[in-house]
Amino acid sequence: MEKGYLVLQDGQVFEGLRFGGDTGAIGELVFTTGMCGYVETLTDPSYAGQIVLQTYPLIGNYGIIQEDFEGACCIKGYVVRECCKVPSNFRTDCGLDAFLKERHIPGLCGVDTRELTRIIREYGVMNAAICNDVEAGLAAASAYSVTGVVEAVTCKTSSLHSAEGEERFRVALLDYGAKRNIIRELQKRGCAVTVLPAGASAEDILAMSPDGVMLSNGPGDPAENTYQIEQIRKLLGKVPIFGICLGHQLTALAAGGSTFKLKYGHRGANQPVRDLNGVRTYITSQNHGYAVDSDSIKQGKISFANANDGTCEGVDYPSLRAFTVQFHPEACGGPHDTAFLFDRFTSLMKGGDL
Repeated sequence: MEKGYLVLQDGQVFEGLRFGGDTGAIGELVFTTGMCGYVETLTDPSYAGQIVLQTYPLIGNYGIIQEDFEGACCIKGYVVRECCKVPSNFRTDCGLDAFLKERHIPGLCGVDTRELTRIIREYGVMNAAICNDVEAGLAAASAYSVTGVVEAVTCKTSSLHSAEGEERFRVALLDYGAKRNIIRELQKRGCAVTVLPAGASAEDILAMSPDGVMLSNGPGDPAENTYQIEQIRKLLGKVPIFGICLGHQLTALAAGGSTFKLKYGHRGANQPVRDLNGVRTYITSQNHGYAVDSDSIKQGKISFANANDGTCEGVDYPSLRAFTVQFHPEACGGPHDTAFLFDRFTSLMKGGDL
């Protein structure tokens, strides 16, 4: 392994060893706390434009398993404490190093990931570069911004995914960077799912006469997606809607709310969320850097709140036949505590109330 550097936007430099793609990378440096599920993290399109730092010290020990991919690998770079060179798993298709090499994505190991995480928690997310030239990396990191990522990761054409067993519902899934397990969870509940590009119009969606519309997760600043927000505004009240992550944020914006950037976001499989309509606290999987401003919600009611910082984790819009959550009920990888929300969606499509 050759020597390489992680250069932070504020000028701090961390030396490590290069693996993966033999190239440089500039992106927004974020950390995720998952102890497992690195395959799903690597293939979650919501990380587009970002360099991902794993807080768990050993990554790659069970290899890369194509069957567990959640989408395309859209990360800019990958930073770990220790990269396992010899994975042990009967399902392994290849190792982490080969996976990143094939996609020309640079990795850096041998880095003090605990110190890096402390820096991000103290000062907030910042741009960074994986490079061999510190001065050039610093200049590039300072000028970088995450833009246009939804258009970059969405599907180019529509696709149909049949229901498991008897078809009970037809769902239009708007792909802002959708994880595949959203489709699987809907299929298990008798939904035939038509995946549509993020640029689909409200008129075209309604012309399909779907029983419900699913708004997926995705990367970047939600307020940047003005076209998508306008299409959701046209759909609200006309068809049952369930939004996850970016879909939650876009719905809030379409309903007159606002969003803001979190200091370092929520990423990992251990985020506690309180149900404001009951007494339960759920452990959830999350991956987002923006949040809905609770005080800006006028047409809906806050349904879930983050137990750590109190930020909005869900909104019900009874008059608009819609509900959204910031976390991932499809949780792959992660806990399955909130998978019942897909049942709530099917109930809404059957004519039930929120």
